Amino acid sequence: MSELAAFMVVSTFKAGTDMKDVMTVVEAEKAKVKVLQAEGRIGSIRLAVPNGKVFLDVFAADSDSAADTVRELPMAVWWDLEVYPLSGTA
Repeated sequence: MSELAAFMVVSTFKAGTDMKDVMTVVEAEKAKVKVLQAEGRIGSIRLAVPNGKVFLDVFAADSDSAADTVRELPMAVWWDLEVYPLSGTA
């Protein structure tokens, strides 16, 4: 198995998203996050609530795989994704 690379996936809630709908999948989202973290595919998740953005540290073989990982999350149906490869550490 090849080594995984680090990505920052910026997930932005699509215009017109009803947050009441989003709230109905919170528990399923938490459960899936735990699974993906246990598999080493997702790290930290940060929310920028006023901006409607979610920032996810994702570990994958390439940017397409990183996006696919995020799309496994229940809330991803309401997100537009931007995937950025990360290099080095701060």
